[in-house]
Amino acid sequence: MRLVIALGGNALLRRGEAMTAENQRENVRTACEQIARVAAGNQLVIAHGNGPQVGLLALQGAAYDAANPYPLDVLGAETEGMIGYMIEQELGNLLPVEVPFATLLTQVVVDGADPAFQKPTKPIGPVYAKDEAERLARDKGWSIAPDGDRFRRVVPSPRPQRIIEIRPIQWLLDKGSVVICAGGGGIPTMYRDGKLHGVEAVIDKDLCSALLARQLDCDLLVIATDVDAAYLDWGQPTQKAIAAAHPDELERLGFAAGSMGPKVQAACEFARLTGRVAVIGSLPEIEAIVQGTAGTRVSTERAGLTLR
Repeated sequence: MRLVIALGGNALLRRGEAMTAENQRENVRTACEQIARVAAGNQLVIAHGNGPQVGLLALQGAAYDAANPYPLDVLGAETEGMIGYMIEQELGNLLPVEVPFATLLTQVVVDGADPAFQKPTKPIGPVYAKDEAERLARDKGWSIAPDGDRFRRVVPSPRPQRIIEIRPIQWLLDKGSVVICAGGGGIPTMYRDGKLHGVEAVIDKDLCSALLARQLDCDLLVIATDVDAAYLDWGQPTQKAIAAAHPDELERLGFAAGSMGPKVQAACEFARLTGRVAVIGSLPEIEAIVQGTAGTRVSTERAGLTLR
């Protein structure tokens, strides 16, 4: 099969975990151990989130007073290289030496009229207590939003329209390479007066991964995150994991815009537009997800919803 595996930024740096290179590498290693088990006989495209990572770089940049902070598109490019390097190295240590790898900086075009620019929703950076988040919002002009019982910075998240590097990604796949691309949803760009420019935004990596999987005619989209499934009544005593669902049924339930919502939307769009399967599940269960025994399976194969 041709697989797109989208690794969540919060899965690569878990909630509440110190944002160190060592912790990130350990989580990347966990992901790669799973990916290595499904590599034989399959074509692999690996995308990844970058919310915690790009937020950390933004904080580091803000501490440097001699120049304006680097814009989010540049920070997105930095994280694509940083995370791609770790994935290449850790997965390369597990797969046969003859398997080639390539990490592509991936520009993704967005629409300047997208309403997301008027209503920031995409969380980036670490989580904060309410008082600290409100202070940072005042001091730095941030928009903030709840994330569980904590708060995070939120930025515009326009929909991806076109992946500029889709042809070289296809060429690399055709030559047998493992391709790491569209990191953090890709580098947000926009045309002005016929020229391409970066945009101060973060594209949702799940929506971009679904677009990537469609354009590459992939057989399966895996959305790996820090929970093992989409849930009914999440966080309540009545919560139950969803084993399988038709897109129509799943979309009726309503999920949080800053967390599970985009994952459900991406999975539903991929399943509906391709007739193929998308699965939402946890990073340590990637092998079981590909085998069809874990996660929330989203497809048009049957109506309704099945609980685990």
